[in-house]
Amino acid sequence: MTDMRDERLQIMLSPDELSVLDDFRFKHRMPTRAAAVRELLRLGLTVVGTDGDGQKSSNYGVVSRGESSSSNSA
Repeated sequence: MTDMRDERLQIMLSPDELSVLDDFRFKHRMPTRAAAVRELLRLGLTVVGTDGDGQKSSNYGVVSRGESSSSNSA
């Protein structure tokens, strides 16, 4: 794998998702959040049978949300 990183990917995380990411980063002694995200992507892409099946982006959160905490914004 080449170390050239030509593309920038910007994502938005909830405070709970950011906390989970930081916990993973510190537990595995990773130097940056970006390194932790790349490692999680690598791990996730090795999972077999992950078919999106046309689901909404909000269904793929790191931290599960209860019905009462979801908001309907247009």
